[in-house]
Amino acid sequence: MNESISAFLKKQLQEYSFAPVTYRKGTVSRSADGVVTVANLPGRRYGELLEFEGGVFGMAMDLYEDNVGAVLFDTAESVRAGDSVKGTDQVLEVPVGENLLGRVVDAIGRPLDGKPLIAQAYYPVERPAPAIIERRPVDTPLQTGILAIDSMIPIGRGQRELIIGDRQTGKTTIALDSIINQKETGVLCIYCAIGQKASTVAGVIETLTAAGAMEYTVVVNAGASDSPAMQYLAPYAAASIAEYFEERGKDVLVVYDDLSKHAVAYRMMSLLLLRPPGREAYPGDIFYLHSRLLERSACLSKAKGGGSITAMPIVETMAGNISAYIPTNVISITDGQIFLESGLFLSGVRPAVNTGLSVSRVGRAAQYPAMKAYSGTLRIELSQYREAEIFTRFGSDPDPVTAKLLKRGDTLINLLKQDKSSPYSLFNEICVLIAHQEGVFMDLSAGDVKTHLKAFLAHMNRACTDIANAVNQTGKITDEQKNDLASAADAFEAGAAL
Repeated sequence: MNESISAFLKKQLQEYSFAPVTYRKGTVSRSADGVVTVANLPGRRYGELLEFEGGVFGMAMDLYEDNVGAVLFDTAESVRAGDSVKGTDQVLEVPVGENLLGRVVDAIGRPLDGKPLIAQAYYPVERPAPAIIERRPVDTPLQTGILAIDSMIPIGRGQRELIIGDRQTGKTTIALDSIINQKETGVLCIYCAIGQKASTVAGVIETLTAAGAMEYTVVVNAGASDSPAMQYLAPYAAASIAEYFEERGKDVLVVYDDLSKHAVAYRMMSLLLLRPPGREAYPGDIFYLHSRLLERSACLSKAKGGGSITAMPIVETMAGNISAYIPTNVISITDGQIFLESGLFLSGVRPAVNTGLSVSRVGRAAQYPAMKAYSGTLRIELSQYREAEIFTRFGSDPDPVTAKLLKRGDTLINLLKQDKSSPYSLFNEICVLIAHQEGVFMDLSAGDVKTHLKAFLAHMNRACTDIANAVNQTGKITDEQKNDLASAADAFEAGAAL
C-alpha cells in the first residue's frame, strides 16, 4: 500500500510544472472617501480586483493610460497615498449554491450571521443576460397572495414587475408578502437590501423567520453604513446567486429594495471618480446600470433548463412623481409596475394599490384559469366606482343605479384590503371574488366586512374542501365547481353558516 502511495506521489512530482506568477504593483496617488487613484498599474481590466496593503481589496472602475480609478469595498481609512497596490487579474466573484439558503451575506458573499459558509461554486458578479433565443414566453403565474395584485396586475415567473411609490406606503410589505407566499411552491427567494438601516433589515429577517420563509430565502445586505461600492455591487451579487438556481431549473424571486438608493450610491461613486455628471447629477450610463441588471431576469427555455428569475425592483418616488429620472428609467425597463398611492394608504386602503396607474405587460397570459374566470371585470368596476365617487362629492343625490354602484364599489374596496403577512391561497382569493360577485356583503357596513369575511372564508374552506384542494393544485375550475361555490356562498349569506 505504501509503495503504491509513494509511486503515486513520485509520479505527481514528476508531472508537476512550476510557473512563476508575476504581479505588477502600482502606487496609490490619491485616496479619499473610499475612492482611490492608482498610478503605474497598466494592463488592468474593468471590474478587476485590486489588493492594497493591509489586505484591503478594491475594484477597478476607471481605466486611463496613466492611472486607474478604483473603489474600496470596505470603509478602510488605512489606505493612504503612497501605499502599494497589486493587480490580481481576477474579477469579483461571489459564493453561490444551496448552502446560502437561510443565510444573510454581504455584497461580496461574506456571511453576516456569524456562521461559517461553504460555497458550492463561485460566480462573477457581472454576468451577461440570457440571449433572446435562450428564453421562452412568460406563462406561469407567480402568486403573491395579495388579491388586488393577483386579480388585476398578475405577475408571471420570469417577469420584471416594479413596485413604486412614496416612502412608507407599503412597498417592502408587498415584496415580503410575496416571498412568504412562495412557501411550498418550490420558488426560491432572494431579498437584496440596498442602503437600508440595520434595524430595518433586522425587522425583515425577523418577519421572514416568523413566517418560516428564511428556509428558502437568501438575504443580501449592503446597509446604509456600508461603502457606496458595496451598495453598488449588492444587486448584481443577488442576481448571480439567483442565476445558480435558475441554471438548475429552479424558479427564483429576487427583490431589490431599493434601486433608488442603488442609483444614489452609483452617483456618489461616479462623482468621486470625477466622471462628468448629467441629469440630476447622475452619470450618463445610469440607464445601463439598471438595464443590465434587470435583463438578467428571464424565463429560460426548456433546452437551457427551464428555470426563471422573477425580479421585483422597488423604486421610491417623491410626492408621487413617477415621471422623475430614475422612476421613468426603471419603468421603461420593467414589464409593468405596481403603483402605491400615499392617499390610499392614509385612508386605510392597504395594500394601497392604484389600479389605474398599475399595469402588468404580461397580463392575463400569466394568470390561472380559475382566477381569469372571476377577475375579468374588476378593473372596470373600480374605474366606474372612482368616477361615480368623484361626481357625488359635489353634493348631488345619486339615483338608485349610482347608489348601488357606489355601495358595490365600496364593498369591493373593503374586500381587497389585506393585513400584512397574511397572503391568501388561490382558492381563498377566488372565494373573495365569488363573495363580491354574489353580493354576499352588500348589506353590511364597511366596518363589518372584514369580520364577516374571515367567517365566510372559514365556511367556504369547510364546505368545499375538495374544490379547494383541486383549485390550489391545478389552478383550474369547472362549471360544476363554480355552481357549488356559488351555492355555498348563498348558503352563508342566508345564514346557514352562522
